[in-house]
Amino acid sequence: MELGKTISEIQIGDSASFSKTISETDVYLFAGITGDFNPMHVNEEYAKITPFKTRIAHGPIAACLIAPVLGLKLPGLGTIAVESSSRYLAPVMIGDTITARGEIIAKDEAKNLVTLKLTFTNQHGTVVTDGHVVVMPPLEKFRNRIKDL
Repeated sequence: MELGKTISEIQIGDSASFSKTISETDVYLFAGITGDFNPMHVNEEYAKITPFKTRIAHGPIAACLIAPVLGLKLPGLGTIAVESSSRYLAPVMIGDTITARGEIIAKDEAKNLVTLKLTFTNQHGTVVTDGHVVVMPPLEKFRNRIKDL
């Protein structure tokens, strides 16, 4: 294992992404984790009478795809999320491939915090969700501890 980027290694404009196709199983697992069994997500017959005419994924499901970016890529292992905000701009359908992208837009070295602009697009290039997240990158002092794991 290797520690993620520390604040001194992070530059404004650094970015990373992760893509995933949202499956029916993902929607049911998300419903189970959150307790949100709204029929718009899990009942096709009900969903047919909604404006979407079919089931849609839960709004936050796309935003959650930033987790592998933050925890494994940028900043990476050892990152702690501090604050996040999201806007849901378009529905995510079962079968959509969502790309979560984070870009560093601000650094506060004194507080060891970085801000990332988040953009989530589907396979058609439509932005379905956007937002920001503030994270605490890993501290250099943990580098040797991580190598021993």
